[in-house]
Amino acid sequence: MKVGILKDIKVGENRVIATPVEISSLTADGHEVLVQKGAGARAGFPDEKYALAGAKLVDTAKEIYDTCDFVAKVKEFEPSEYDMLREDQIVFTCIHPAAHPEEVQALLDKKVIAFTAEDSHRYGSPNCEAAGKQGALMGLESMLTINGGKGKFVSGLGAAPGMKVLILGGGTVGQAALSVLHALGAWVTVADINIGLLRTLQSQYNQTINTMISSRENIAAVLPETDMILNCVKWPKGNKEYLVTREMIRTMEPGSVLVDISNDEQGAIETFHETTHESPRYVEEGVVHYCVSNIPGAIANSTSVAYAASVLPHFRSILNNGVAKACERDGFLRRSLTTYKGYLTHEETSALQNRPWIRPEDILGIADRQLDPAPPATVTRSENYIKL
Repeated sequence: MKVGILKDIKVGENRVIATPVEISSLTADGHEVLVQKGAGARAGFPDEKYALAGAKLVDTAKEIYDTCDFVAKVKEFEPSEYDMLREDQIVFTCIHPAAHPEEVQALLDKKVIAFTAEDSHRYGSPNCEAAGKQGALMGLESMLTINGGKGKFVSGLGAAPGMKVLILGGGTVGQAALSVLHALGAWVTVADINIGLLRTLQSQYNQTINTMISSRENIAAVLPETDMILNCVKWPKGNKEYLVTREMIRTMEPGSVLVDISNDEQGAIETFHETTHESPRYVEEGVVHYCVSNIPGAIANSTSVAYAASVLPHFRSILNNGVAKACERDGFLRRSLTTYKGYLTHEETSALQNRPWIRPEDILGIADRQLDPAPPATVTRSENYIKL
């Protein structure tokens, strides 16, 4: 197959989906690889290294869309790219389909075979780890007096106490944030709905962290004494309630910090609105909010290396075995299939956009085979099935 690696054009996106290391693997498998010039430059990978790895450098995205069977990038497709998609083309990127109905419609209209990368990670996305760790550091930067924060040092100084931090969500993102903040000496509390997970974290950190069940009541009780709160909760799309309301934010001391790493529109935090690396903060109810949607883009080299390594097995499986066999062998890849030749194959998107869908294993004709199992990507269910 002919493979195309695009330069991402979303504002603030500096990562690349494949480094020269991955290009070497794909060319060794016998695939021709085209890389758009400058694709890896902002992540520290110059064009020359891609050429040495066997890639053909091209000037424009259109050259890749026009000629490549398999196209990959980091972030969702921009409207300017919709018309360049081709029927039966395989595309792999972070689509976030449930939140982008126009993008989904374009993928359906163009009859592409689309995989949404964020649902394909068996062991958690490296981008989630990056967002948690770097998000914690961005929160500490936001705490500085010069950035509007109350000016507390994370571990304290002499007679001055350290910061009290509340992490909402103990998954991959929350645990990554915890690892940084605990190492730096913060007084950390983790809130989650899974008591087994909380026990595990307490044991892992030798009882040096606090834990509590995540509920609005429990959070409200500790917010007045909390210096920084990090939202790492994967909030169910379509949930109209807030885990942290405006009234709750108002109880925090002026200059406290909120970092919304999850960054969900109509998500868990009522006072949230998305920001950018260029203008990352705003103050709401006296609290400094850091709500950048693409935190991993700030550490583009590390995230590109880790992310590219994590998706390479998917690339090779699709390219070497075909879509159906690759999805048969890997349930996490199968659940990430979003559209297939004009059919929606993503359950959460079906539920939230009221679109009919078909299970990937049914449209691929592999339902009767021994399939690698995988849990659903989200808790959202849909019975709005397409009947072939």
